Amino acid sequence: TAVGSSTQIVTNEITYVPGTITNPCTNCVSQDITIGTQIWSKCNLDVTTYSDGTPIPQVTDPTAWVGLTTGAWCYYDNNSVTGVTYGKLYNLYAVIDPRGLAPKGYHIPTDAEWTILTDFLGGIDIAGGKLKEKGIIHWKSPNTGANNSSGFTALPGGYRYSGGNFGFLGNYGMWWS
Repeated sequence: TAVGSSTQIVTNEITYVPGTITNPCTNCVSQDITIGTQIWSKCNLDVTTYSDGTPIPQVTDPTAWVGLTTGAWCYYDNNSVTGVTYGKLYNLYAVIDPRGLAPKGYHIPTDAEWTILTDFLGGIDIAGGKLKEKGIIHWKSPNTGANNSSGFTALPGGYRYSGGNFGFLGNYGMWWS
């Protein structure tokens, strides 16, 4: 189904069929936001099971993380406090697992769906500022160009390197497609 049609809507990290699911992530209290022809969630994906109910393991050990060939998640620096603000970090294997990382009725956006978003916001060179939270509460200074005019409120949750270490909390936000 085409993005923006009457049967499927794109959200922050997931898409859904209207009327099938409401707030699939238990910590989600924000409403969705319309950006162009798409509806994006203002919530981080926050699941510990695949859509079929199979648990996704939390992996904290850096050596174990490096050796994974299956899905996993963790908190930045393995600290659940960071999860409250920035959500969970999922590895590629969790994202591409055929059981589905997103809850039933949802999916991880495609590159094409991200392109529709950035094109609507004026192109790749300026879309980031329109998606990012304004100011330096979460983003490190100077965070120039960030105005969150889209309402998306992108946060700098950092990432976990392939070597198992963490980096760039406050500097970068990364989203799978």
